[in-house]
Amino acid sequence: MPVLSERDLPVPARNLWLKALSAFETRNYGYTITLLQGVLKDHAAFLPGRQLLRRAELMLTSKAGKGFLKGLSTAQLSVMKAQQLLKKDPKAALVAVEEVLEKEPTNQAANFLLRDAALACGLPETAGFALETLRDAHPKEPKILHELARFYSSQDQPERAVEIYNQLIEINPADLEAIKAGKDASARASMRSGGWEAAKDYRDVLKNKDEAVSLEQQARFTKSEEMIEQQLAELSARYDAEPENLDVIRKIASLYEQREDSANALTWFEYASALTQHSDPGLIRKVGEHRLRVLEVQIRESEAWIAEHGPAAPPEELAAAEEALAELRRQRAESLIVEARDRVERNPTDLQFRFELGEQLVLAGRHGDAIAELQKARQSPSLGVRASALLAQCYEAKGLLDLAKKQYADAAARLTTMDALKKEIVYALALLHERSGEQEASLAALKQIYEEDYSFRDVAARVEGAYSQ
Repeated sequence: MPVLSERDLPVPARNLWLKALSAFETRNYGYTITLLQGVLKDHAAFLPGRQLLRRAELMLTSKAGKGFLKGLSTAQLSVMKAQQLLKKDPKAALVAVEEVLEKEPTNQAANFLLRDAALACGLPETAGFALETLRDAHPKEPKILHELARFYSSQDQPERAVEIYNQLIEINPADLEAIKAGKDASARASMRSGGWEAAKDYRDVLKNKDEAVSLEQQARFTKSEEMIEQQLAELSARYDAEPENLDVIRKIASLYEQREDSANALTWFEYASALTQHSDPGLIRKVGEHRLRVLEVQIRESEAWIAEHGPAAPPEELAAAEEALAELRRQRAESLIVEARDRVERNPTDLQFRFELGEQLVLAGRHGDAIAELQKARQSPSLGVRASALLAQCYEAKGLLDLAKKQYADAAARLTTMDALKKEIVYALALLHERSGEQEASLAALKQIYEEDYSFRDVAARVEGAYSQ
């Protein structure tokens, strides 16, 4: 079943779609969801509607926080009921699973079921959307990435499968399944682009040996600089003939990425994303990654110039360079915050993402904005201590010294051994007591470190100095 566009909708459904767009723009997410569910019930192939529905659900659950976890068992039961519908009535299962996703848009079981129901209904694009939703929520989860790569392979999209397998290999270089399947997918991509899938001997359908070598090179994961240049030259000719061929543009961007030329990779990934009207999460992610890498290179170059030429440079030139460096650092901080916030909006219940957003806000000096994120992240068993320590920094920056001391003390109490993290936290608490004029409390904290690590910072000098007085 082909994907429906807005023009394909009958007038009543199109009117509901337009109302949903207006409701989303005014942040009336609940009404947006109600309208879109009505449209999708009768027009399941309207993928733009399902994409907007998911965005609205993510925004709404982000505002609601973690309260919905109380209904987790209910969600599991709803998924089971929808699974029972799958064999009998896939269309009904499609509708039923959306009721689960309304409250938990990144629920793994529900999204896998959406994939299965969509495939049963002849909606592969919707199935891919379900898996991409999970990939956005869990970008480094091997199980999800393997499922997505296998899906693209099954849908005869080997180029996209190769992209996912490469990502898996970056996460785990010893992933043998990803290595083997990635090579197979890369070979299929080369075969298809060369037009010789059905040939008994692919060299029989090539005009010359050079073309055979070119296709073999495309099938390799790791390319030498010479191979990359050759492939770029060939793809450049194809691009001149087909300037809007997304497959060609993706390949050019990937080659620049392999060459670690982030500036050119960013240009081509941005163009590819624009051609998809910024609807491809994978391309959006690549744009963000390379934009940050470009900034990092510019920052390193600026820092090197100031270190080498700054002392001898005219004051106005040095001032301009330092101002430019400060602006690049600001852009980097803002870029990191935007990416972290996007991850939170896509998966609002993931405390790791909450912590990362809070951390970036603290690094950018936006302590007030960081507090809400760190207060949520504090609930994580694995991140709670670090979140409390950062939260203490935020309170201290805002002059709320009593709250800051409480957070440092709570964080230290949760650590049973005087490891590197606990030393830092107890030391910060000692300095805060000193700042508050509480000398005895400050000394007591420093002595905890002194007893375990005599050489830590200036603890020995502070403790012994207090005794000598």
